[in-house]
Amino acid sequence: MLPYFNLVMPLSSLPLSVKILFTMALGLVIGGISQTEVPPIGALADTFVTLLQMTALPYIALSLIVGIGGLSPLQAGKAFKQSLLILALLLFIALVFIFLTPLAFPNWPNADYYSPGAIKAPDELQLIALLIPANPFYALAHTIIPAVVLFSIFVGIGLMSVKGKRHTLSVLTSLQAAVANISNMVMRFAPLGVFCIAYRAAATIEAAQIDGLFVYIISSTLVVALLSFAVLPATVALLTPFSYRQLVKAFREAMVTAFATGSFFIVIPVLIEKTKALLAQNQASSSSTSHNANIEKVPGILIPISFSLPVGGKLLAILFTLFAAWFSGAYISSGDYLMLLLAGLPQLFGTSTLAMPKLLELFNVSASMFDFFIVAENLIIGRLSAVLSVSFATCLPLLLACAMNNTIKVKWRYLGRNLMIIPAVSIVLFLALRFGFNEIGHQYQGYDNFINRDFLYPEVKSRNLPQAQEQLLNARPFTSVLTRIKQRGFIRVGYFRDDLPYAFHNGEGKLVGFDIEIMHLLATDLQVEIEFVKIYHHQAAALLASGYLDITSGIPVIPDNLREFTLTAPYSQQSLAFLVKDERRSEFVRWQDISAREDLTIGIPETFFYQNAVQRYFTRGKAWEIASPRLFFRDQYQHIDAMLYGAAAASAWTLLYPDYTVIAPKPVLPPLAMAFPINKNDQEFELFMRNWIAMKQKNNSLTRLFDYWIGGKSPQ
Repeated sequence: MLPYFNLVMPLSSLPLSVKILFTMALGLVIGGISQTEVPPIGALADTFVTLLQMTALPYIALSLIVGIGGLSPLQAGKAFKQSLLILALLLFIALVFIFLTPLAFPNWPNADYYSPGAIKAPDELQLIALLIPANPFYALAHTIIPAVVLFSIFVGIGLMSVKGKRHTLSVLTSLQAAVANISNMVMRFAPLGVFCIAYRAAATIEAAQIDGLFVYIISSTLVVALLSFAVLPATVALLTPFSYRQLVKAFREAMVTAFATGSFFIVIPVLIEKTKALLAQNQASSSSTSHNANIEKVPGILIPISFSLPVGGKLLAILFTLFAAWFSGAYISSGDYLMLLLAGLPQLFGTSTLAMPKLLELFNVSASMFDFFIVAENLIIGRLSAVLSVSFATCLPLLLACAMNNTIKVKWRYLGRNLMIIPAVSIVLFLALRFGFNEIGHQYQGYDNFINRDFLYPEVKSRNLPQAQEQLLNARPFTSVLTRIKQRGFIRVGYFRDDLPYAFHNGEGKLVGFDIEIMHLLATDLQVEIEFVKIYHHQAAALLASGYLDITSGIPVIPDNLREFTLTAPYSQQSLAFLVKDERRSEFVRWQDISAREDLTIGIPETFFYQNAVQRYFTRGKAWEIASPRLFFRDQYQHIDAMLYGAAAASAWTLLYPDYTVIAPKPVLPPLAMAFPINKNDQEFELFMRNWIAMKQKNNSLTRLFDYWIGGKSPQ
């Protein structure tokens, strides 16, 4: 037992930050080796994240009420306008560099499997409902952070003029400390929680994602270093009596502590005292006789409030949103930046962990990137965020204090030089980083992961025919399909050419896909074999009517197909979307803009070509019916600007052609049902298929196959 205690005692005496780093590394290693998801570990990871989120909103509300309520109305009114201008200046500077950072993202091919979130219609941004709480308790219960923040600010303002507020502030301060204690209690379990998060991420992460993590961390490190050690201190040095050396020397200890612990919150007391000392030193050395007695109170008010504002390290969440969109193959134009700011910044009044899911929804980025965000945050980004928050939170009160004391003075001699040198050097560094990433290289694995898939369930014996046998095409006396299948001993299934991901040949030449495996499940239940026949769409009706084919792979349920075929009950669905070049994504955001353009040529595969709808909605542009989606990618069809197709199928094609992306225009149209064409006038088989599909939907077999073949999820 002695060696065990010798091992445990040193581990228990280690700082919490070291334990977290150790367990995170351990989780990454074990998860990377096992490559197997363990549900209890995932549940523990979700529990830990939820516990962290539990105390965030109450602490934000209490800290704002206490911070603002402790002011007098005169103090608040005088400093309000100046603080807003200074805050806007620093925020603008930081955001410029955040939006410059994508210059470092390399030209790597990126594409992802279909995700329902990729075509989900995001909620319309309603700023009034977002910011003004009709019911504050509803906002608290539903984590509407901007509304909670505004309500807390108003409560703080109302508390300013209350007589005898000292007792109330004392109670609220005690509550704030209690919430902080709860947060500290949760953090005791951080090593276990971070281990579970790291394990889950490493068990599901792919080699291409490791490359992406490297890109995000290096890019974030560069932008944080530029802002924290060059841009923000230089701004203060150019506008105030403080020198750059004074600033860096005074706050380097707080930066190191924040980086080591990954917490900006715990260094707030140190920052307040350091800032007060620096202001006092400036007051003592100043020759001015008009000293403001309230100057030293500024750090004690602004630095705690900045903890709740969407500034400093929280802005890295904006950078991650840009990165996640790039990494998942989505295209964000510079015109989308304004929407990101208007919808994203209010979410950052809370923690980045709370805000990130909604930020990802803004650009329909897969929710799976949230785990990626958690790993990056715990690995190093949280520490970088703390460093940037320290720099921002110290520059803000220094500038405001100097403005209140009338000591703001622009050093024009150095301003012009810095305005040219710092942005130029920054852009060069970002481009150099991009060049370095491109030189390192990136192995795109989307195609291999897709084309090397095999069946999820046991298969039956099958054979493939490259085309229908002509001697069997003549119509014969009607025999029910179920009787014919039993007499033959196999079911004959037609599948359409170039029907990714429903029917295709994998890397070994084996016929696989979502519809193909459904047919294997059907044959298993019928206790027969399968004969697959490759067909064109225009052949299907005649081959089914003749009795040669029993069923074909699925097609969308649209009027044109309903007139031509008898269809089974729907087994799946697809939303309509456009497949376009990455750089042209912004042209296909809204249906109204698309239908109004006369210069667009839209290709529509024949299974999705609905004649009446095309004539109704494409009155200005041209709509071309194409036999196969594959034609869209050939040189002779480059006059087609976009292909209108099912989002699930289009996502599969982007895995083969990662220079293309899928975009579902707004407003998102209702999805199209997918069904199997069968023989006409065979009610027995239609009833059988209706009940069989319902049974497979009930036992989640179809859901599992959809997630595997179309969603790209690993089999459980």
